Amino acid sequence: MSTSITQDLEFRYKVVTFALKYGVIKAAIKYQKTKQFVSFWKCRYDGTIESLRLRSHRPKYHPNQHTQEEIKQICDFRRRCPDEGLVEFWLRLRGKGYKRTIPGMYRAMVRLGYFDKKTKKKKPKAGIMEPMTRPGEKIQIDVKVVPKKCISSRDGEKWYQYTAIDEFTRLRYLEGFKEHSTYSSAQFIVHAKAFFEKKYGFTVECVQTDNGFEFTNRFSKGNRESLFEQVVRHIGIKHKLIRPFTPRHNGKVERSHREDQKRFYEKRSFYSFEDFNKQLKAHLVRSNQMPMRPLGYLSPIQYLNGLRGKI
Repeated sequence: MSTSITQDLEFRYKVVTFALKYGVIKAAIKYQKTKQFVSFWKCRYDGTIESLRLRSHRPKYHPNQHTQEEIKQICDFRRRCPDEGLVEFWLRLRGKGYKRTIPGMYRAMVRLGYFDKKTKKKKPKAGIMEPMTRPGEKIQIDVKVVPKKCISSRDGEKWYQYTAIDEFTRLRYLEGFKEHSTYSSAQFIVHAKAFFEKKYGFTVECVQTDNGFEFTNRFSKGNRESLFEQVVRHIGIKHKLIRPFTPRHNGKVERSHREDQKRFYEKRSFYSFEDFNKQLKAHLVRSNQMPMRPLGYLSPIQYLNGLRGKI
């Protein structure tokens, strides 16, 4: 609490001390205030100038605040599922009869200490992104390095997760590779195309990548087509490159990698490359069945099934 004496505080002190000596009416006339104003601060005054400070007008209670039963329900369920994502946690609570919105639940959990209040960072000014209108219209592709702490073997090898995500449905395809090269990228796009077209029935029209050498030779001296670019052109897919040093233009795949880190790599370890790919396939199935807020709290598969016959 501030201990400085402001001009307003000093003024109220003069009004009250004058009113105590000469009366409320004379104080109101002298200082050109209403009798109600003088009486209010006179009643508030307890002999110290600190009693004349302004107090918070924030109500102590709210008619729509969480009840004790709802708070107990959140605490009990969070204790059983401490690592559950916010959306999944909310949907599970809804299944148990919880009726609050997800922002309301989040604010309650912040007050309960489950989440830290984060200061808002100034975001870069976003341009107008072209919205997708159908599945397969654009697929974002990127590579994530598997954290060393997850690899049990000590021979120093590195593993890589290649990710392809459909911008319209958020449906993903994941695959692990031992090399971070244009050859691995070429293999991956062939497998990803077969995955989306044969399993889910939509054509991949365009892929969007960053300017890494595993995708393009755009910034090399020779500027020759990479193997990835040759394969993409051969199978009839358009290749789009994002602006250099702007990973936010590949934001959907970057965001999915953050979720992979939190939900998968921080909880898993792999004793072999075969084990890594096996666990990655199971994680792919789960992630494609996970509800997402941009899809109206439907999973990518549910959203795609709901589009059948509409597009």
